[in-house]
Amino acid sequence: QVQLVESGGGLVQPGGSLRLSCAASGNILSIQTMGWYRQAPGKQRELVATTARGGTTNYGNSVKGHFTISTDNAKNTVYLQMNSLKPEDTGVYYCNVEYVTPILKLLEVWGQGTLVTVST
Repeated sequence: QVQLVESGGGLVQPGGSLRLSCAASGNILSIQTMGWYRQAPGKQRELVATTARGGTTNYGNSVKGHFTISTDNAKNTVYLQMNSLKPEDTGVYYCNVEYVTPILKLLEVWGQGTLVTVST
């Protein structure tokens, strides 16, 4: 079993910054991708950013230029630095990890979500 522990959400004013973190632990041989998705009230879950083994990153169009994804591979942790936050960035942010188990199965796990609210 693999568990994800997310942290860093909260309330921030427009223009402010937050950093989310997500640490993976458990039966992991290797991690293939780590990323963040978000779901705003009444909307579908959407891509925020992902990073793959080898360093390739991918960002959703609405966050390019003001969010940055990074990892600490030694800690199996992914971070999302969010700058210049806007009210439309409000939502529940979910961590997602694709990993290979010791018996060479490729699996995926989601975090429980952390709420980010951008408001005055």
